[in-house]
Amino acid sequence: MTELTASPSPGPDGGPTAPGAPAVPEPGSGSAALLRAEGLTKHFKIGNTLSQRTLHAVDDVDLAVGERQIVALAGESGSGKSTIARLLAQIYRPTSGHIYFEGKPLSSIRSRADRLRYSGLVPMVFQDPFASINPVFRVSHGVQRSLKLHRPDLSKQQRQDEMLRVFDVVGLAPAADVIQRYPHELSGGQRQRVGFAQALATRPKLILADEPVSMLDVSIRIGLLNLMAELRDAAGVSILYITHDLASARYVADRLVIMYAAQIAESGPIEEVLAHPKHPYTQLLLSAVPDPRAPLGVSAETDRGEPPKVIDPTPGCRFRGRCPLAMETCQTVTPVLNPVAAGHEVACHVAQSGAEVEAF
Repeated sequence: MTELTASPSPGPDGGPTAPGAPAVPEPGSGSAALLRAEGLTKHFKIGNTLSQRTLHAVDDVDLAVGERQIVALAGESGSGKSTIARLLAQIYRPTSGHIYFEGKPLSSIRSRADRLRYSGLVPMVFQDPFASINPVFRVSHGVQRSLKLHRPDLSKQQRQDEMLRVFDVVGLAPAADVIQRYPHELSGGQRQRVGFAQALATRPKLILADEPVSMLDVSIRIGLLNLMAELRDAAGVSILYITHDLASARYVADRLVIMYAAQIAESGPIEEVLAHPKHPYTQLLLSAVPDPRAPLGVSAETDRGEPPKVIDPTPGCRFRGRCPLAMETCQTVTPVLNPVAAGHEVACHVAQSGAEVEAF
């Protein structure tokens, strides 16, 4: 097995490995695809045998994360963001589609050793820090366990030194004191930093961060966002940052992917998408951001309602019930992602018809 260094080198195969693989959008400071998903789909059966239905949690999603890049995956609750993270972490198995890491399909992973290697290279930081920190043990326990599991070559003293190092990296100082504490002795921000320390202990290339700042006070969030930026810039770690907060996404991310009702609505370089949003749903999200640079808000008509639960969906745009610009085509034809600018794609019949979405 190849060990991961603090500053990851490019994967052995940076290009597509399958026909039709999605192009890699410009990374923050690299160029090759680190992780790529093609046609990623996850359906869940609900109900009983007499009235079984299918919940579409993720539908035909193409997603790419470049090296040394932060990609923000944004949308309302229930849009499928966390399901995607769990698919990439191999917590869920996809109904269909393919995931590639360093150019190699995850379907080729068979042995326990390969699964451990992947989970070390692509760890997950959860929304609730108590989901990854055992309250019974000192905060050093999780990091030590990660080191024993993923880096068995280290001696006891080397594990201790590495644990102190990652606690320092995430801003938990003095590390020698913090590692002796129990989770209840730390603030919410400190506990979330412990979650990042556990992830860093495995020497990752990509961290799946599932709403890591949503449960923190606003004054504390900036510290965690700065930490993610430092991990990208100094350690070369890529991050898939799942959030419903476009303000924090704008602060830290290189690219933005907007999800609605299990599908990608819009994606592209973050400043391009936020400055020139093409999908009415992106406009709806921006209208809730207290940012004087953001475009004018959408109409109250658009803001009515909530994302639908996508159960046995029919063709058509899933946003049509909330969109004041919906056309007849939106009722029957499901829009697909098409480019509207360099690296900027949108799945919207209105935008692709040339209508001025920003004007409504």
